[in-house]
This record gives sequence, structure tokens and C-alpha cells, in this order.
Amino acid sequence: MATHHDHDITTTGEIPKPQTKAIWRTFIILVVLTAIEFLFAFTMDAGTLRNAIFIILTIFKAFYIVGEFMHLKHETKSLIWAVLIPMALVAWLMVALIAEGSYYFESVTNYFK
Repeated sequence: MATHHDHDITTTGEIPKPQTKAIWRTFIILVVLTAIEFLFAFTMDAGTLRNAIFIILTIFKAFYIVGEFMHLKHETKSLIWAVLIPMALVAWLMVALIAEGSYYFESVTNYFK
């Protein structure tokens, strides 16, 4: 029959220190990236360069958020690659479908003119 113990060997009874420095660092990094996005949004004219800058900054923010809040940066490299490679393929698929969809739309509208 199993015995019951009231104490756990792995716990020491101490409360861990709060991680306020890490929380503030994460907050400041995300605020700075968002401020840079707003800066480009209100100072640049609409165009391909502005869109490219937004996409790049959004990807950086997404990777940082996934690494911090989903704790992916603390995992093994093989798990990180197992997550990143399919996401890169999905992003490539979306770009390809948008390009092909716009080509198809233009060809259909030109056909019926």
C-alpha cells in the first residue's frame, strides 16, 4: 500500500522572488516597437516601404511575444524549429495565395471587359 507524505522533497518552503524586472523589460520592448510602428504610420506616405516596415516589425513583435509569453525561448531547439518551419510555410502559402488570387481576379475582370 502506498504511503502518504505531507511534505514534498523538491519544495523548500520559500516563496520565489517576483520577476518584475523581466516583466518591465518585456513591457518596454513591446512599447518601443509599437511606438516605432506609430512613428512610421504617421510620418511616412503609404506605400510598399511602409508596408514592408510594418510587416517586419510585426514579425519581430510576434516572435518576441511567442518567445516570452508562450515560453518558447526556454524550449529545446528542435521544438522551436518544429514550430517555426510550419509557420514560415503557412506565411509563404498566404503570400502565394494572395498573389495568385490577385492574378486570377485581374484575368477574370479583363476577360469580361
